Amino acid sequence: MSTHTNAAPDIKAKHRAMWALGDYPSVAADVIAALGPSLVEACGIKAGDRVLDVAAGSGNASIPAARLGAAVVASDLTPELLESGRREAESLGLTLDWREADAEALPYAVDEFDAVISCVGVMFAPHHQASADELVRVLRPGGTLGLINWTPEGFIGQMFATMKPYAPPPPAGAQPPPLWGNEEHVRALLGDRVTEVVARRERLTVDCFDTAEQFRDFFKACYGPTIAVYRAIADDPERVAALDRELAELGRRHDRGDGTMEWEYLLLTAVKK
Repeated sequence: MSTHTNAAPDIKAKHRAMWALGDYPSVAADVIAALGPSLVEACGIKAGDRVLDVAAGSGNASIPAARLGAAVVASDLTPELLESGRREAESLGLTLDWREADAEALPYAVDEFDAVISCVGVMFAPHHQASADELVRVLRPGGTLGLINWTPEGFIGQMFATMKPYAPPPPAGAQPPPLWGNEEHVRALLGDRVTEVVARRERLTVDCFDTAEQFRDFFKACYGPTIAVYRAIADDPERVAALDRELAELGRRHDRGDGTMEWEYLLLTAVKK
C-alpha cells in the first residue's frame, strides 16, 4: 500500500478542497454523463459483480454499474462529491457503498473486487504509479480493470495545457493528469501484471454550450481545477482577462461549426493475471 498519503498530506488536502469547489456533479450529469455507462459496458459488468469505482466523484460510473445489479463501492477523496452521489442513488432506489478513500492508498484487501474502474477520476491523483499499483492490487486475478481518461491531445487535455501557465507550480513528484490518456504511459504503469489490454481513443460529443464563452463560464463556475486556477490569479486582472480569452479561443477551435464539440478520451480495459 502506498505511503504517499502520509508523506504528502497537504497535497491530499488541496485536492480534496479543489474538487469540492464549484459544482462537479453538474459537470458529470450535464456534460459527460455518457462516459460512465460506456465504461461499465466496456468492462462487461453484470449483476452480482463486486465493483470498485476509484475516484468515483458523484458516481458517474458507479450508479450505472449499480443499476445492473452489481455490488458497488464508490470511493473518492472528496466527501462532498460522495454525498451528492449518495443522494442521486437514493432517488433512483439504488444502494451503493460510498466510501471516502485515497486512490493511492485504498483501504481494501488484495484481490477483493471482480472489476475496478475509474472514469476521468484516478488520472487526477498526483502519483501515477502509486495509483496504478493500488488499482491492480485490489483486483482479483481474472478480474477486469477499466479506465476512461482524457487524452493530452484532446479538448480537456488542451484545456489543462492552456491553464498551466496561469497555475501555481505542481507539488514535487506530481505528474500531469492527461498522461493517463496516453496508452503507452498506462501500459507502463500496469506492466506485466495484466493481459488482454484493449485501448482505443473515443470521442464524447458535447452539445450543451451554445458559445465558446458559455463553455468557459460554465467551467469557471463549476469545475474545481478551473476555479482553482482563477483563484490563484484573482489579484491580477490582466492575467484573468488573458486566460478568459485563451479558454474561449480553445472552445472556438474545437467547435465543429454547429455548436458541438468532440472531446477525446482513452478507453482502456485489461484483465489481471
